[in-house]
Amino acid sequence: MVEGSTGGGAPPVIRIVRRKGHAAHHGGAWKVAYADFVTAMMAFFLVMWIVGLSEPVREAIQAYFRDPVGFSEAVRAGQSPLGQGETVIATFTRPNAGEAEPPDARRLEAARRAIVTQLEQTPELRTLRDSVRVRLDNEGLRIELIERSSDLFFDSGSAALKPRTYALLKVIATELRALGRPLVLEGHTDSRPLRRDDNYTNWELSTDRANAARRALIAFGLPPTQVVEVRGYADRRPLRPKEPAHFSNRRVSILVRNRRT
Repeated sequence: MVEGSTGGGAPPVIRIVRRKGHAAHHGGAWKVAYADFVTAMMAFFLVMWIVGLSEPVREAIQAYFRDPVGFSEAVRAGQSPLGQGETVIATFTRPNAGEAEPPDARRLEAARRAIVTQLEQTPELRTLRDSVRVRLDNEGLRIELIERSSDLFFDSGSAALKPRTYALLKVIATELRALGRPLVLEGHTDSRPLRRDDNYTNWELSTDRANAARRALIAFGLPPTQVVEVRGYADRRPLRPKEPAHFSNRRVSILVRNRRT
């Protein structure tokens, strides 16, 4: 708009009027980019968290994403892939915080899972599931055949293996042969004295039962050189110290030594 006077020599006054309007709308594109960035960061930290987990946990997570329905049904049925709800007693001692899980421990854990799976999937061995304990400890992988009922693996006072015990040791021998680690076999009894007249005591019985398990493992393909010790403890290491005569103190233990041992 130009304002001026009609007369005189005064120069015209020019006034520029700028009309105000709304700023241009930038749209929501920045929100989409920000959401993508947040999603990418969440995925990155999720991957870093999974990388830091132990192998059994990673495999359980993988199993869930492969088959969420089957995974949930297995957990409800007491067959947790983490080894805490399995019918066969199976435990895993995890490394301390900040300590990487060594490759040898991963191999022992894989063997533990394989044995547990075989026992669960073999029909004739399912009746033994409450009598087999498979766990990792400081010495290595320990497999224990525990008399949860009287005369389950051996007849009372005898070192003769029952047919079900042979079937169980066949599964164990297959897995331990592939593992290739040194084995120690241990025999244990309860505190009840044997009613024999030939001075045959629980010391001899515990050693003979461990030796019978050794012979069966070798018969099923375990190299004899893998067995480095056979021990008999009689009733000196009971599972139930307050009940030394209880039949659950009778057991055979197979120890797969780790490299530290």
